[in-house]
Amino acid sequence: MTDFPGAPTGPRDGRRLRVLAAMSGGVDSAVAAARAAEAGHDVTGVHLALSANPQSFRTGARGCCTIEDSRDARRAADVIGIPFYVWDLAERFREDVVEDFIAEYEAGRTPNPCLRCNEKIKFAALLDKALALGFDAVCTGHYATVVRGEDGALELHRASDMAKDQSYVLGVLDERQLAHAMFPLGDTLTTKDEIRAEAERRGLAVAKKPDSHDICFIADGDTQGFLARHLGTAEGDIVDEGGHKLGTHEGAYGFTIGQRKGLRIGHPAPDGKPRYVLDISPVNNTVTVGPAEALDVSALTAIKPRWCGAAPTGPGTYTAQLRAHGGETGVTAEPVDGELRVTFAEPVRGVAPGQAIVLYDGTRVVGSATIAATERSRPAVQA
Repeated sequence: MTDFPGAPTGPRDGRRLRVLAAMSGGVDSAVAAARAAEAGHDVTGVHLALSANPQSFRTGARGCCTIEDSRDARRAADVIGIPFYVWDLAERFREDVVEDFIAEYEAGRTPNPCLRCNEKIKFAALLDKALALGFDAVCTGHYATVVRGEDGALELHRASDMAKDQSYVLGVLDERQLAHAMFPLGDTLTTKDEIRAEAERRGLAVAKKPDSHDICFIADGDTQGFLARHLGTAEGDIVDEGGHKLGTHEGAYGFTIGQRKGLRIGHPAPDGKPRYVLDISPVNNTVTVGPAEALDVSALTAIKPRWCGAAPTGPGTYTAQLRAHGGETGVTAEPVDGELRVTFAEPVRGVAPGQAIVLYDGTRVVGSATIAATERSRPAVQA
C-alpha cells in the first residue's frame, strides 16, 4: 500500500499497466508519475521537446517547455527510479498549436492553446506513439478523473477538488483516448501546498518550482507583441455600435470580445460608462465597442463537437463552462447537423468565437465544441 493518497489503478482496475508518464518538468506531473510507479505500474517518463529552439520559449523554471524543464523532469525521473526519454514533437506542436493559435487570432477568434495541445499533442501524437510502442496508458498531472459508468463506459469527471479542476481543457478527449488516460492527482482533495509537500517528502527537487500560467510559446508573456511579429501591423478603426469612428488600432488581433482596458479611445462614452469590445471584424479590420449590456449572449452555435462517450441524440439540459477558470452556467444544448446549438438559461458575457464550450452533466464531462457564432440579447450594430 502507498503512504500517499490517490494512488492510481488506471481505467482497467487490478492490472499492472505499462504507463508512459508525460513529465513537463513541473511538480504536478512529477508527483503523478511517482504515484503511478508506487501503485505498481511499469512507468517510463518522457519529456516532450516542443520547440526546435527551446530558448525561444519562456525563460525561468516555469514547468513546461524549456531546457531547464527537461533537466528538471530527468532529475525527477531519476529520483522516482524510472527510465526517462525526451521526444521531439516540435514540428507537430508548431503546426497543430502555434500556427493554429496565430490563424485563429488572424480570423478574429480567441483560441485556447492548452486545450489544443491536449487534443493534438498529449492525447493524439503522444498517445498514438505510446500505443504503437506497447504502452497501455499515458499519465499526466492534470486534475481530473476517469471513472467507469454504470453502463461500463468510461467517463471523464471533474477533479475531486473543484479549485484545481482541469477537466475543461480535457473536454476534447474521446472515449478511446480516455481508455488510455491516467490522472493520478484528480481524485484527491489535497491542496497544491500538500502536493508540494508530497513532492518534497519524495525528494523531488521540483517541490518549490513555480506553476506555469502563461502561454508556453510566448516567452515574454506579450501575446499582442507575439501576434504583431507574426501578422504585422495594420491600422484600422475602432467604432461604436452606430459605426462612428472613435479611434484607431494597429491590428484587430490585439483585441478580445469583452475587453475593457487598453482600448485607447481617448474620450468617454456620452453616458460616462465604460465601453467594451463587442465585435472584431478581420474583413475590414474594425473593432466595435459599446456598453456592457451589449455583451449579453443568449445562445450560440459551436462546431467540431467532440464527445467524451456517446453523442447526445437530442436536446438536453446541462451546465456549461466557457473558459478554463470560469464558473458553470445552465444551458439547453442539442447536436444539429454536426454542430452544437446552445441556449443559455440566463444571458452570459465575455463569450468569444474560438473559445471552447464544455458541457457537463453533474461532474461528468459530456463533450466540448468550438464556439463559431453567438446570439446577443441586444445585437450590436455592425459597422
